[in-house]
This record gives sequence, structure tokens and C-alpha cells, in this order.
Amino acid sequence: MTTRPLNVVYFDGTSAAKLSSGTLDSQDIVAWGNVRPEWSFDELNRITALCDWGREYNIDGFMRMEMSFEIMLCNFTSGVRVVSFSNIVDPVMPRSTSSKFSPTFEVIYAGSWHNRYPGETRIQLDLSGLVSFYDTELVPSLVPARFGKKRVRARLGEVLSRTAVRSTGIDWPTLIRVVVDRYSERLELVRYLLKSAETNGYDQDSVIDYAIKTQVQLRHMLMPYILVDVFPPLLDAETKEAGSDVLDWARPVYKLCATTHTGTFREDTMTSSEQVLFDAVRGTMREICRIVTKMWGSGVLAGVDQFMGTDSEPDVETIQNLMKTWREDIDGLMAWLDWSVWVKCRPACGPEVFLRDDAVNYIHELTHGY
Repeated sequence: MTTRPLNVVYFDGTSAAKLSSGTLDSQDIVAWGNVRPEWSFDELNRITALCDWGREYNIDGFMRMEMSFEIMLCNFTSGVRVVSFSNIVDPVMPRSTSSKFSPTFEVIYAGSWHNRYPGETRIQLDLSGLVSFYDTELVPSLVPARFGKKRVRARLGEVLSRTAVRSTGIDWPTLIRVVVDRYSERLELVRYLLKSAETNGYDQDSVIDYAIKTQVQLRHMLMPYILVDVFPPLLDAETKEAGSDVLDWARPVYKLCATTHTGTFREDTMTSSEQVLFDAVRGTMREICRIVTKMWGSGVLAGVDQFMGTDSEPDVETIQNLMKTWREDIDGLMAWLDWSVWVKCRPACGPEVFLRDDAVNYIHELTHGY
């Protein structure tokens, strides 16, 4: 049990997996200044080197993830106290016992409790001190010959040396969660509708019905950003083929959508870590809003929007082409976002499938690499 808040460094990813394929790279850089894949199982020297490095910054330990989360403490007499010394039964099963009853399955199952938001709540991450390998200013290249190892250690030391936290106070985890919550299910529903239309054939009524349903979902995502003076001009057939300029009238919708969550932030008050997070959120919102606005605007021009557009009947061939483009747009966007909330069985699996397949797959990944 802790007697005070512990000051720990968290290594993201499957950082507790003893593999030579990169899971320990960030720890190796902090501990030794270089990646040491041949030392993947040298845990004693690794934690000793990490604690030696962290002593200057009053680091209590290091947190990692494998099947669940773990903390490697540097000093078991500082910041913690013993709850009990208990001599429990040996969890190792006899060789004759079926693997279905292996404690490893239960370890994986217990770790899965933190697979989804909000994750492991006993750890409070300070994202204003994030050090990321996606920060191109810090790590211009992941090619070993050009990899900025010294920069990573220097930035982490700079973060841990802050005498006072100079940050904006923005709740970054909540902001990121707002974006995911707002769009993840909507985008998934749009893709479902478009896939259903493809599966259910191409009769005229079905195509137009699915197009209208899809347009409704696109409009719902953009509803807070559609201004009263946003309306498509009267277009003739020749203008409709003019290219991207045909959607210029929808630019105000895109701009408001893309800037609502980040438009008032002051970059000059952000830490270097916050700047990385800001760029990530801003870039994500720009791409989501670009694609969704493009799809919605195209639907308006095709005559499937119930609130604006043409009074004429939608042309089936035009709608078929529209939905093909929509499918390409939504598939591309969701592949680019690659959010973990979309990683799931379809339909959802029963508990017996998790206990059997997930554990086996996880063990296979650890033994054969990712």
C-alpha cells in the first residue's frame, strides 16, 4: 500500500513484454542510452540502470504494461508499507492438468478489466510531460542511424526537472475522450449502413433509402456546425462536374467543425509535450471534419439530404456512384484513425471464446512476436 503519491515514469505500449522486437526500446534508451535487444531478458540490470538514472529526479519507480499493469519500485522502504506477508498456495499447475485451467488465462482475464476506457485509474498520467517518439522535432526519424536517442533522454530529464508544472491546465485525456466519444459510434454506424447497402443489392428503393439514412448520420455529426446561411448554390449538370470547388459553400461548416475543440487554445502557453498533443488533436479533427463535410456536402448535391438540396428525385446511378465514393471515404478515414474502440468481435463473443482464443492468441504473440 502507498503512503504517499509515487512519482513514476510510465512506458506506454506492451513495455513489459521481454521481446527483442522493440517492446523494450524506450526503456533501453533511458537506461543505457542505446537499444539493447540482446538484453531483453536482463530485467535486473535494466531496473537497476533505470533507478540509477531516475535517482536524480526522485523517481520512485517505473510503470509498464503486459497482460496488465505493473510497477517496478526502486525502493521498497520509501512511499509504501507492507499490508501482509502471506504464504499462499503455489499457483503453478501440475503437468497433468489441462491447460484450460492454467493461471495464465486468469492473469490475462484480470488484465482485460483495464482494456477499455478509463483504463487503470489508480495511475494518473501527467500528459503535460509526455515524451513521444511521434514528436518529429524530438525524433526526426526512427531509422537507427538517425534516431535521436540523446534528445529523448534530454527531453525526459527536462520534463522531470520541472520545479513547477508550467502547463495550460487543459484536461487532455478528457478532450481526447470527447473526440472519440463524439465520432467513434457515428462513423461506425455510417460504415455499417454503407456495407449493408452493398450487401442488400442495388434495387432503386434500397439504394436511395440507405443513402438517405447515411446522409442523416452525416448531418447529425455536423449539426452543431451547419450555419443558417450555409446553403448550396443552384448547380447545373456542368457545374456538378467541376471538381472540389463544387463544395466551396460547405467550407464554413468544415472550419467550425475542425476548430471548435482547439480553436481557443494558446500555443505559446503550452509545454513541448502539450504541443504534441495539441497537434494530434487538431490534426485528427481536421481530417475527420474534412471527410465528413465532404461526404455530407456530396449528399446534399446528390439530393439525398432532407433539409436542403434539390426538389427533384435522386438519380439512382448518381446515388450508386456517391455511395461507392462514401465507402472509400469512410474506410479510409477509419483506417487512418485506427481507434482501439473499433477492435472487437463482430458480433460480440461469449466469455468462453475470450478465455480460450484471446489467451492463446496473446501467448502466441509473446512467443512469436507481433
